[in-house]
Amino acid sequence: MGCAANQIGRLATAASFRNCPDKLRSVGFHDAETDWLLTFITDQFTLPALTVCQLYRQRWQVELFFKWIKQHLRIRSFYGTSANAVKTQVWIAICVYVPVAILRKELKIPHSLHSILQVLSLNAFTKVSILQLLADHSNGTQPIPDV
Repeated sequence: MGCAANQIGRLATAASFRNCPDKLRSVGFHDAETDWLLTFITDQFTLPALTVCQLYRQRWQVELFFKWIKQHLRIRSFYGTSANAVKTQVWIAICVYVPVAILRKELKIPHSLHSILQVLSLNAFTKVSILQLLADHSNGTQPIPDV
């Protein structure tokens, strides 16, 4: 991880200058793993350039985690907006996702996790073993809903 450039300046266009008249710092970075040259814009002048690059890298990991949550946990909306309510709902979704992912892998079920979760949610109160329920859907006895 090496920083290539460290410059201080202002935004050039009139509209951007009106919105942000303060000086900004540009930190260039070459990612050897991907061979990408990235430029980070920040108002942080006291941290070393390498630290700024590492902070952006960590922020990107957080962004990827939230992208994974949106793609896999299927949380449509949050029932509460407090930090505790959001954390609780995310943990509940993870607690549902993990056992189903394990079940899918152990039983070598070819259907997507989303399809399996749908089948389970549609049959939540059915008195049938999970193996039988999934076998019925796999054999075509009962179709898996397509979404």
